[in-house]
Amino acid sequence: MAVFDLYGRYYNLLYEDKDYAAEVAYIDRLINKYALHAKTVLDLGCGTGSHDLLLVEKGYRVTGLDMSLAMLTEAQARLEKAARSCGASVFDSLAFYQADIRSVRLDRTFDVAISLFHVMSYQITNADLQQTFETVKAHLNPGGIFIFDCWYGPGVLTEPPAIRIKELEGENISVMRIAKPITYPHENVVDVNYRVCIFDKSTQRMEEFRECHRMRYLFKPEIDLFLDQAGFQSRGFFEFMKNEEPGRGAWNVCFVNQRL
Repeated sequence: MAVFDLYGRYYNLLYEDKDYAAEVAYIDRLINKYALHAKTVLDLGCGTGSHDLLLVEKGYRVTGLDMSLAMLTEAQARLEKAARSCGASVFDSLAFYQADIRSVRLDRTFDVAISLFHVMSYQITNADLQQTFETVKAHLNPGGIFIFDCWYGPGVLTEPPAIRIKELEGENISVMRIAKPITYPHENVVDVNYRVCIFDKSTQRMEEFRECHRMRYLFKPEIDLFLDQAGFQSRGFFEFMKNEEPGRGAWNVCFVNQRL
């Protein structure tokens, strides 16, 4: 079973408290600062398309890529819903494709590439990161901007992962997610073992599944090295959603880089 195969079915409910509008406003400010006239955006690891739909509302033309068919099915359903309410022209501004971001080649280039919600931390090996950065380079116009966030090493080491429980109520289901981490310090990797229990209110039935999400925490020197090798120049380094250098306890850090 691939990561997000089952998890993706309940992804929107599990992250309904995530402030996508604020995140897109933040990304939009970064784009306006570093790529003022950008119009086209490539989203690597687009998930269910929440960021992309909001970027379209801000006037961008967006292409979203993801490996998970479950996530893309939800993204496409949301796109079709948007078309019914806003008009079919939305299909000219947003499209989703199933693809491996390490190897995909669309034969198109974009003004901006983004990769949000720790997609880069799913690139576990050095080869994964190098291949992904090469993909970004192949799809960016010269001078184009690459914005991504990741688990940041100093934050993870300062405040190590702990067991977390999240409970949510939907109209027809209730969900409980237990996240149990196992850290491998010599590999800079954390296995986040999810146990998800779903209670169907109409049938009174309980479903349970488990998924392991392996996450790599990253450090600025290695990111700078890989990006330099791929032909990028660092333009900014911030705690995500802020405009300041990350503190020692920051888990989520945003990197802005420009293709040379």
